[in-house]
Amino acid sequence: MNHNRTILIAGATGYVGGRLIRTLEAEQEQVRCLTRRPEALHKRVTSSTEIVKGDLSDPASLVQVFHGVDVAYYLVHSLGNKGDFEAEEARTAQHFAAAAKEAGVSRIIYLGALCDPAVPPSSHLRSRIQVGEILRASGIETIEFRSSIIIGSGSLSFELIRALMQRLPVMVTPRWVSVQAQPIAIEDVLSYLASALELPAGSHRSYEIGGADCMSYRDLMKEYGRVVGLHRIFIPVPVFTPWLSSLWLGLITPVFASIGRRLIESVTTPSVVLQKEALQDFDIRPCGVHDAIVHALRKEDQEFSETHWADALSTVEKPGWGGVAFGNRLVDSRCLHVDVSPEVAFAVIQRIGGKTGWYYGDWLWFLRGLLDRAVGGVGIRRGRRDPEHLRLGDVVDCWRVEVIDSPRQLTLAAEMRVPGRAWLQFEVEPDGDGVMICQTAEYDPVGLIGLVYWYSLYIVHQFVFDGMLKGIAQKALETDAYRDT
Repeated sequence: MNHNRTILIAGATGYVGGRLIRTLEAEQEQVRCLTRRPEALHKRVTSSTEIVKGDLSDPASLVQVFHGVDVAYYLVHSLGNKGDFEAEEARTAQHFAAAAKEAGVSRIIYLGALCDPAVPPSSHLRSRIQVGEILRASGIETIEFRSSIIIGSGSLSFELIRALMQRLPVMVTPRWVSVQAQPIAIEDVLSYLASALELPAGSHRSYEIGGADCMSYRDLMKEYGRVVGLHRIFIPVPVFTPWLSSLWLGLITPVFASIGRRLIESVTTPSVVLQKEALQDFDIRPCGVHDAIVHALRKEDQEFSETHWADALSTVEKPGWGGVAFGNRLVDSRCLHVDVSPEVAFAVIQRIGGKTGWYYGDWLWFLRGLLDRAVGGVGIRRGRRDPEHLRLGDVVDCWRVEVIDSPRQLTLAAEMRVPGRAWLQFEVEPDGDGVMICQTAEYDPVGLIGLVYWYSLYIVHQFVFDGMLKGIAQKALETDAYRDT
């Protein structure tokens, strides 16, 4: 490892880029992140990583960004952009290449898309190919990886498959679900990207990368079902256009219709590794689909708050009805500024439950507890160990403390009976003369019944969650005023 070099990541707020940051930080590399929204990265990186503001659509903003850069990763994707995304991808790649050339960058590493050269590419794949050509035309040594479906918690393809399997006991499947692919785990993609730093200097190189198994989207869905214990019925139909498929995906999955159409157009093209140079030049042996799915599910709780494919879709308006969907999870999050110290705010939050109650709608919580006990659950009568303080693992009525980091964060995991998993999290951040209290309810539903449960209680949740946050804020102000007297 050459720890004196500076490595630039363009696309650091995206799914792959966000995970690559952590990989390079673990290797103690000097990382610089290019982003239009620096605030989106501050909590994700260590103090050794530099965050610089720049916009690939504005060449003038890139001059200082590239100063002193030795190697640059191009992980930018315009799939979620409105309008002519092909033209936009070409422009941003040209601006990136020109700035890198002017700054004397020695190597560009690019993650593109794998497709069968014998089949006409879709607009999305055609754009990915064109970006690689633009980067090579700069004259800078370019290492291009062409990847099949990426499997990892939060990846677009994985979340699409998970949503379909969780929500549809019976699926009418178009022909594109039979197209062959070679899925690869996100960890293996990151290994290739990081190892490209150590390749000896030379000419441009392109590598096709995929996992150990070749299978169709249908096979991939069935394998997911085997891992999680879901059996689904597939009914093939001969005609299901990309436009119809995209509308179907937009209703059933977290994929927006415009993105779904481009995605479906792409998966109609086989993405199987034909050239084996990656296995020769790298000491990496990618895992199979089963292991990739198991690993993704095992790590999703840790990775949920770190990076997600939706993070990069800054130009897409996300739906708000019923809570924003992130992959299979539904999230209701709200924040409120309060003119108190972090210690006062957290002390109030830490007293929640037990004799203190839930700061709003205690009778609704009591009713929920009765219903829970009626179906064999723990109910809400367990109370808490101490009325003032919490520690890891403590019971709080029908919840248990999963994370406590005073005076910043409290996360409670639900132990009542629900068709899925649920968490309630409170975060306290300094905000001017006071604090910002953020309250997040997160729900990971199981199957269709899990979705019905969430949406049937949507109106109740709005009253309870909104009232709870306002109640906490009011109590914090009262506590602060009492201390001042």
